[in-house]
Amino acid sequence: MELPSACSHPGWSVLALGLGLLLWARRRRGWDPRRCPTDLTGKTVIVTGANSGIGKCVALDLARRNARTILACRSRERGQAAVEEIRAATGNPAVLLRLLDTSSLASVRAFAQAVLREEKRLDVLVNNAGLTGLPLTITPEGLEQTFATNYLGPFLLTNLLLDLLKASAPARIVNVSSFRHGVGTADVRYLTGQAQPGGYDPIYNSTKLMNVLFTAELAQRLEGTGVTANSVNPGVVSTRIMRHFSWAMRTLFLLLRPFIKSAEQGAVSTIYCAVSEEVSGITGKYFGSDCGLALPSAAARDTGLARKLWEESERLTGLPAGPQH
Repeated sequence: MELPSACSHPGWSVLALGLGLLLWARRRRGWDPRRCPTDLTGKTVIVTGANSGIGKCVALDLARRNARTILACRSRERGQAAVEEIRAATGNPAVLLRLLDTSSLASVRAFAQAVLREEKRLDVLVNNAGLTGLPLTITPEGLEQTFATNYLGPFLLTNLLLDLLKASAPARIVNVSSFRHGVGTADVRYLTGQAQPGGYDPIYNSTKLMNVLFTAELAQRLEGTGVTANSVNPGVVSTRIMRHFSWAMRTLFLLLRPFIKSAEQGAVSTIYCAVSEEVSGITGKYFGSDCGLALPSAAARDTGLARKLWEESERLTGLPAGPQH
């Protein structure tokens, strides 16, 4: 039988269809943390907002890899419950709770001081803590609460821990952002409530844009240190982040739950950036929810805006001005 006639045989069509479906299934399955062999024995990691949702799932995965895993949580009760659950699930006794409220610069400083005093190294920092649904609120430190929680607190925390990260290099910083950053704006006046982008959604979107801008500028400043910084979109995920919204919004979100990612699924892209060999050495990038490199919004690629945001953030947090590049 000649090759052309063989290829026209119905069996080849079935085989081709089967191969196509297999490739589609593999592409849909994507990166699987369970297939990643990275072992973190001897390494120390910090995950903020780790008592529930994405943060808890990330901490669980890192603990399974034998990391000394620090859960940075605002609630002692919920944080300790998560610690005990993760210890039981992984058999890793080196899972610890440290209290941290990223909306408070004083809390961030106290947490960082404790880490620098007690820890000999820091290999992975995951800035995951975040909230939405709160009205415009000014904290006792003069900062807008959602912007402080989602952006300014993590900015300060990361900078305070940079020397330890550098001393532990190669090390990684992962900042959890969102695809919603694409419709955010980044006016520095938002940080103190002197201006506001609008309601709950615009505020959240803008904090997530600031996460991406911060990551890009940070990566530039860390060039040559062995510390990488990347931002990530977890996708649309079912977590407790909607807890501050009205009952109607929470009910709607509950109805949509079967069609969106679980917290475990939403944690995959963050875990990928934290441990995968594929990301080793990559820095200053934005990863999509499928773990692939993605192009962030035009605003997120504005280097002048990123530098302006960084400088104002230094001023508000009392950090000394860093070197320019």
